[in-house]
Amino acid sequence: MAPLRVLITNDDGYQARGIRALGTALAAAGHDVLAVAPLDDQSGVGSARAGMVDRPIRTAEETAGGVTYIGVDGTPALAVTLALVGSFGAVPDAVVSGINHGHNIGVPILHSGTVAAALTAAGQGRSAIAVSMDSEDPKHLDTAAAIATRALDWLISEPVGTVLTVNVPDRPLDELEGVRRARLAPIERSRIAGGQSPNGEPMIRLEPPATAPEPDTDEALLAAGYVTVTPIVGIREVPGDGAATYLDEQLA
Repeated sequence: MAPLRVLITNDDGYQARGIRALGTALAAAGHDVLAVAPLDDQSGVGSARAGMVDRPIRTAEETAGGVTYIGVDGTPALAVTLALVGSFGAVPDAVVSGINHGHNIGVPILHSGTVAAALTAAGQGRSAIAVSMDSEDPKHLDTAAAIATRALDWLISEPVGTVLTVNVPDRPLDELEGVRRARLAPIERSRIAGGQSPNGEPMIRLEPPATAPEPDTDEALLAAGYVTVTPIVGIREVPGDGAATYLDEQLA
């Protein structure tokens, strides 16, 4: 495959180990790497781009391993938007978001800044991969970087706007069980629960599900040692005019 101009981003911040490992691997594969990511941790911000219009955006730069990493004062979606409108030179051919410290599985990936960055890229006419690792403190980032590099080879031949979310076990490459297409774990598997602080203020807590995961989901396959691959789409219309017809009749 011919070298590409590849935008890499994340939601852990431009100094995070995951994005640095990704940049090193893609540069070693011969790609022209543009790294633009938040200045600090922006996990869980989804596709937010608040304060984007008509304000100067503070940036910082560091160079490591021959790749310049640009930090922007904003979210992952903002970083992608800036790069894809040409704020940092030539517009990238594709986007790789990650490597996230921690998995992104199930329906709640809606809230992931890592996944939302990839979906933002698709909304601006580029294909993208979101890569996450099954550890908050990953030891084998080189495994996920190798998977991302190879997935990019496939991605670039697919229709524009293709998005994959990929989860990688924190294992050496030769200890992976394989790669599987996985469906998203259903919303019933969400670990989110309500709670209160000692002062009586509302809080969100994370609790493990009480039952075993469904066998063909990203949750189950990742736990079994497989790399999980799930094609996803962002906002799109649903066929059918039932709602419009009903409202029209109510206004008649």
